[in-house]
Formats: sequence, C-alpha cells, structure tokens
Amino acid sequence: METAAPAVEAAPAAEAAPSATATATAVATATAVPRSDLQVPAWVDWTRPAMAETREQLLSLLPTLSEKDETFFAFHIEPGKAAKMNQGNPEIATHEVSRERCWRGLQGKALQTADQKKRCGGHDYMVPIYADGKPASARFCIDQFEFPNRPCELPVVWSGATQAHQMCKKLGKRLCRQGEWMQACEADPAGGEPRRYAYGDELDLEICNTNKRAGELNDPPCDARTVKTAWETCGTHTEPSGSFPDCRSRFGVYDLHGNVAEAMIRYDHEEGERVSQLKGSAFFYVDVHRRPGDERQKETYVDVCRHNPRWHVQSMLKAWHVNYHLGFRCCYDIPEPKK
Repeated sequence: METAAPAVEAAPAAEAAPSATATATAVATATAVPRSDLQVPAWVDWTRPAMAETREQLLSLLPTLSEKDETFFAFHIEPGKAAKMNQGNPEIATHEVSRERCWRGLQGKALQTADQKKRCGGHDYMVPIYADGKPASARFCIDQFEFPNRPCELPVVWSGATQAHQMCKKLGKRLCRQGEWMQACEADPAGGEPRRYAYGDELDLEICNTNKRAGELNDPPCDARTVKTAWETCGTHTEPSGSFPDCRSRFGVYDLHGNVAEAMIRYDHEEGERVSQLKGSAFFYVDVHRRPGDERQKETYVDVCRHNPRWHVQSMLKAWHVNYHLGFRCCYDIPEPKK
C-alpha cells in the first residue's frame, strides 16, 4: 500500500481528447486460441500481450461502450505513458504468472453465479455482499477483481480516485465506499464471525501477491517523488488478477490484499464531505508489513480488513493522487426490492 514515499500527484491533462477511431472491442468477440483442457470465457484472448501495448488492447477488456463513453476512457487510458491510466511502465515492470497459469489456478473455483449476475444488474464478475447470512439483505455488489475486473488480466494503475469514480459511473457502477470494501473483505456469507484478513485470521505473505521486495526488483531504486521519477524507476510488479487463487474473501473477492492498493470513498464527518481513501496493500507489502500485536515501527502497518489509514486524503472533487501501485475496483447499488 502507500509507504513513506512522497505523494505523487497528477492533475487531469488539459489536452484534447484523442479520437476514438479504434473503439473498444466487445469482450464477447475477442479472438481466442483454444486451450482444450481449460474452461475459460469466450472473451479470453490468448494472443493479446499480458501487458497491453495499445489503448485498444486495454479498452477491449471493458464492456461494450457508447461512442461518447469510449472517447472518455480513451482520453484517460494510454499504455506506456506516465500519468495516464495503464498497467505500469513496460520497460521496468516484471510479471511471473502467465495468463494461462492464472486460469489453471482458477479452474474449479466458483466465480460469479447466474443469480449473482442478475442481482448485480447484469454486470460480469460482481458478487452481492451481506453480513447477516441472508443473501436477500445485500444492498450492494462489488467487483471480484481489480479494475478492469477481468480474471487473469493485469490490473490498471496510475488511477486517481476522482477518475476512478467517473469510470465506474460510466460502467453503471460507482467507486466503492470504505465500509463496503471492509465488509467484502471480512464478512462471512453464512453469518459467522468476521475474519481479520480476507483469507483467514493469520498474516500469510505467500498467499497473496505481497512478497516482492522492492529493493530486489528496482534498479536503480524506486524514486516516487514525482510522476516522472516514479514512472522511470518504480516498477509495477503486479500479477494477473486472481493469480493467487486462495487470496480471496469468503464471498469470492480476489486480491483485497496485495497486487495493487485500492482507492475508494470515505465520508469525512469533520470536513463534511466525501474524501478519497486508500486501502489494502501492494505487491511489496513484505517491506512494510507488521503483524497485529507487534511493536509499532515507522513505515510499517497492519493490513487487516479493518485497517483505516489516512494516506493522501483528498476531496473527491479533486482526488488526483496517483501511483505506480494504486488501482481500484467498483461497486454497484442493488435496487430496493419492490413492495
């Protein structure tokens, strides 16, 4: 998650939006090279590079968009460019898990059921969340994977909370609230006791993508003082979402710990406004980890579901903080049942 590295800010670019001449491809029509022994959705494209090289490749992971919304996404997304939303700097990022290996790890894992998809407004890879053991009581759904919410695809980083919220809204969702994220992490669908971590009550640095030491992967060392220095020196050493199949909550929400930290919304009662909240941890959490009960040390933190930090808090009207390890996921409001 956020370490002692200085804040990296990027205000929205003032340049004109690029023309969306090559629009996002509907995921259902993605070209696929068969892997006869794997059960995967039709949208999986084995020929697409693991790290998107073009805007069109990254946009192809999204649902079909209107021309206006495609233009909006195309303006904010651009692989290989600092301060634009992408999957990191391809010149220095490293990834150990292939798309195929990730899908092999998810074989037999329950993802989204037809009923869950219906309750979540028809959105793929979302699940309803509730804490009382009664599915009918769920009032919101959450993405199972980090944006773009596609299993076995690399998450998007360099995304500010304000931009993320706008993108979620364009998809018919919204940015998650902190309380929702916590509930998705700790709650038991059967109504049992909450967990300390999504996967259990004891810290395990191997079960999620949290065990990569930044000093061993970045040469020269990561310098996060500015967008430029962070882009040039800080590798986004993520893995495809879901690559660690046991790094999931009991609701089937993946990578709530590790891979990328996540931006969300919190209401600040003192300020009387909605502000950005950064939570979770990133791939280098091993460098800053602390177990519950351990002596507090500077630059370490306990990444439990209920951790409530105050990193780079900004009004949601202008929450532009971005970083090489910061992503997000979306939530969806389940309509009130008709009386």
